[in-house]
This record gives sequence, structure tokens and C-alpha cells, in this order.
Amino acid sequence: MPKSFLAPNALVGIFLLLITAAIAIAGPWLAPYDPQAFDALNRLQGPSFTHLLGTDQFGRDLLSRILNGAPTTVLFGVFATLLGVSIGAIIGVIAGVAGGKIDNAIMRILDGLLAVPELLFTLLIVTVLGGGMGQAMLAVAVAFAPGMARISRSAVLSVRTRDYVRAAVARGESGIYIVVREVLPNALGPIIVESTIRVSFAIMIGATLGFLGLGAQPPSTEWGLMVAEARQFMFRNPWCVAIPGIFIAMSALGFNLFGDALRDSLDPRRSH
Repeated sequence: MPKSFLAPNALVGIFLLLITAAIAIAGPWLAPYDPQAFDALNRLQGPSFTHLLGTDQFGRDLLSRILNGAPTTVLFGVFATLLGVSIGAIIGVIAGVAGGKIDNAIMRILDGLLAVPELLFTLLIVTVLGGGMGQAMLAVAVAFAPGMARISRSAVLSVRTRDYVRAAVARGESGIYIVVREVLPNALGPIIVESTIRVSFAIMIGATLGFLGLGAQPPSTEWGLMVAEARQFMFRNPWCVAIPGIFIAMSALGFNLFGDALRDSLDPRRSH
């Protein structure tokens, strides 16, 4: 195992990531109660032996809702990032390989898009497309694409001047062969690292959209929506807001710390 993964921050990130992955995979089957079951007699209760994380304003078990909402929240971040990375990587590879006027034209467009903060860009797209998980996922992917395109282009530019690429050109290999077999495999490192870190941002943006009513819609148990539904009771029972907020932060921090460790392992100079 690379030394960067043995650093305290990396170990914390791996631990949090393992917990996040476990509850995202097995959460719905581990929930002790029906996450949608109302219990008017036990509204806004704190943690107890009956309800380990307490209950919300409708008496629903918070632990069950957290476990049931984990796949929605985490997979939103993963799939939104994968879609954004795919779009951005295609654009970046085209710009890096084509060069010249095509590269300049693509980069000027990307510069204009990158001038808009990602969260604001996402809100603009969701406003146009309408609320919902599918629209929110597409909005996050489109907002991520310009940044990923720039990173992909930089990786391609650093690789295409290497000796093994020049050797492939000298052998008379086709452009598609050179891109697929020589350029892309050696340019994946920075793309993978950035993708891992961006999952954390996607999770937080998805939770923000859910909080604003532009992402997941009731009766979803998405964590951002849970915060939004409970915010008016936060002074009476802060657990309703704190619990989903803690899990959002935990999952985002896990991906972020793991991405940092992965970046240090691929570029040891960053750890010094």
C-alpha cells in the first residue's frame, strides 16, 4: 500500500468511505423500521433504545430514514460525477488531441463557463429543466463538465509529447489507436483523482438542491430533503437536522480525504 494511504487523514478518509459504502449498499435492508411509518405518539424524540437516532416531526425513525436514504444520496453523487467526467473527458481529449483552432475555440468556451461558480451554474440549469433527481443529476454533470474538460486536456497535452506516443506516430499507427491505446491510459491518473474528489462536491450539491426543493422530492429520504423538512423544528429537536447533516458531511469528507490520498500516491512530490 502506498505510504500516502497510511497517513492519518487518508486512514480517516478510507474509514469514512467504507462506512458510507456499507450503508449505501446495505442500508435499506438494515433499517429497523419502515422509514415512512408515522408514529404521532413519538414525535420529535431524542435518541433512545427504541429509536437510536430519535424520530422526526411525524414520529418516523431517523436511523431507518438515514439508512434508506443513503443509496439515493451517495449514488446521486457518484453517477452525477461519472456523467460529468465522461462529458468533460470527451471534450478535453478532443481539444488536446486536435490542437490549433479547435483547441482554442473549445478552451475559450470553457473559460466562459468556468467563470460561473458550479453551484450557481447548477441552480441555473435546474431552474430551466425543473426540479427532480434526474434533472438535478444532469445539472450537476453539466456544471462539472467544463472543469473536467480542462483537466483532461491538460493530461492529454502532457502525455502526447512522450516518447511512446512519438514512437506510435513513427510506426504509422492510426490516430484512434494512438488516442485509445497510448494517450488515454496514461492520462487517466489526474482524471480519476479529480473524479474521486468531485464526488464529495456532487453529494453536497445534491443535498443543497434537495434542501431547496429542486432535487429529491417527498416522500424521498434523501438526506438534504430530510434537513429541509426538519429545519422548522431544529430548536425543539436539533437531532432532526443534525443527524442527516452529519451523514452528508461524513460521506463528503470521506471521498475528499480519499481523493487527496490518491492524488499524493500518484504524485509523491505533493506529500512533501
